Amino acid sequence: MEENKKNKIIFNILAVICIVMFCFAVTPITLQNDTYYTIAIGKHITENGIDMMDPFSWHENLPYTYPHWLYDVAIYGVYKFFGFTGIYISTIILASILGITMYFTNNKITKNQLVSFILTVGAMYALKGFIAARAQLVTFILFTLELCFIEMFMQSKKKRYLIGLVLIALLIANLHVAVWPFFFVIFLPYIAEYIIAYIRDKHLIHKIYVGDIKSKIRKLEKSNKKDKEEKIIELKDKMNNAIDKFDKFKKKQQEVSENPYRIKIEKNDSVKWLIIVMIICIFTGLITPLGDAPYTYLVKTMQGNTTQSISEHLPIVLGNKTVELFTIVLFLVILIFTDTKIKLRDLFMVAGLTYLTLKSQRQFSMLVIFGVYVLNKLISDIFEKYDKQGTENFIKIMTTWIGRILTILFFIAISWFIFKDKADNKIVDERSYPVQAAQYIKENLDLENIKLYNEYNYGSYLLFEGIPVFIDSRADLYAPEFNNQDKDIFSDFITIVNINKYYEEMFDKYEFTHLILQKNAKLNIFLSRDDNYKELYSDDYFVVYERNTNKTITN
Repeated sequence: MEENKKNKIIFNILAVICIVMFCFAVTPITLQNDTYYTIAIGKHITENGIDMMDPFSWHENLPYTYPHWLYDVAIYGVYKFFGFTGIYISTIILASILGITMYFTNNKITKNQLVSFILTVGAMYALKGFIAARAQLVTFILFTLELCFIEMFMQSKKKRYLIGLVLIALLIANLHVAVWPFFFVIFLPYIAEYIIAYIRDKHLIHKIYVGDIKSKIRKLEKSNKKDKEEKIIELKDKMNNAIDKFDKFKKKQQEVSENPYRIKIEKNDSVKWLIIVMIICIFTGLITPLGDAPYTYLVKTMQGNTTQSISEHLPIVLGNKTVELFTIVLFLVILIFTDTKIKLRDLFMVAGLTYLTLKSQRQFSMLVIFGVYVLNKLISDIFEKYDKQGTENFIKIMTTWIGRILTILFFIAISWFIFKDKADNKIVDERSYPVQAAQYIKENLDLENIKLYNEYNYGSYLLFEGIPVFIDSRADLYAPEFNNQDKDIFSDFITIVNINKYYEEMFDKYEFTHLILQKNAKLNIFLSRDDNYKELYSDDYFVVYERNTNKTITN
């Protein structure tokens, strides 16, 4: 027993070391576009507070929600003291915390260290496209803890886990308001299972049926109908027959409940507490400086058209997504071709998240975070049934000195294989962001009087450099659902970039004076041949034009 405990401790340490190495490997070096506006917004909030107005675009009077203000301030603090390198290191740290949290959460739920470790590494690989210096990385950690606290409370009934849930709701409301409603979605499978189990155990349908017959009998007994005795006997026979059938059904149901075929339905009265806590957590949306944003932000986003043009919001095409397809197929294979039993709440969880993933690519992250623990339970049950000592024996081998060395060397090799292709990447990619062009603009143009056209993906870098922008990756800011203006700036940008109209019509609408474009942009092909546009600056990747606003040449 003592040796077993020692091996578990050694394995946990080994798992943490390997997970940290793997998280370092999958963390991208190059920063995403959202990180640049995050730094700028954090600085603005630190210096000016939350004014609910956009300070970075040249459009006038655009309201801004500051949907992840607390994260923005934190990232600006990291940047202020440690620069871009600090942000890169902080992303590695947060990714490692996510991996470690996921591992210990899965281990607590299933008590199977080996399966938890392997699936955690697989999950972090599946999430590599979502690892970035963005607020979502912190909320991934919080959602994992939410799942842990719910499961631990269901098992132990300890109230401290409920307090933890309230704190998580409060943090998400301030760190990433767009996903705050998802906090409540995680409760739904537990509540749905409880309601179904309650209806099953209370036999409400049978009671209603029998009660209706009894009511009819009482009415007949009080009536003066001549044939009432005959009808009463008929109803009593009907009621007794229903009771006899129900007794047989109840006995069979008890047998199925004790040994279900595939789906286990549990009635855990702890869910009542979860419902109370969920109701309390609804009010945490009031404890933010953002007004009603926690309650309205997601609704407004879904009402707008920005989700139809941003890749991460589009429906997933499984044929082009190997990891996503493998994940979904793995669930189906285990559920169809093994004799494992799944809890109804887990089935609801996986089915719901799979549906959301098929509707929107970004929801795959949630399928991984919450689905991995369901997969862990299923696989752990297979080992428990067919090879109970198999994982323990493997852990014993891994925790020997030779096993530890070989495991670490194996993960060093895997991590290097993943990392080597991006080892030469720069934190700021000059192919994607106009580093030199931004310096030219700041040094040679009057920033207070120009109206610069730029594209969505690098607008955040421009505003980070202090250049007022036409648009950036804060899509909600430029949608009429949020800015209360008659202009749909986001839709107009899509029209321009796709050249759905003659570009001069849109340029006149916004009175652009200058433009910055990537050289491979479709629009640049036209402007490079248009005498109305004077090239001011050019490098390998970007070009800056001055537009003749006095005279336009039309074809």
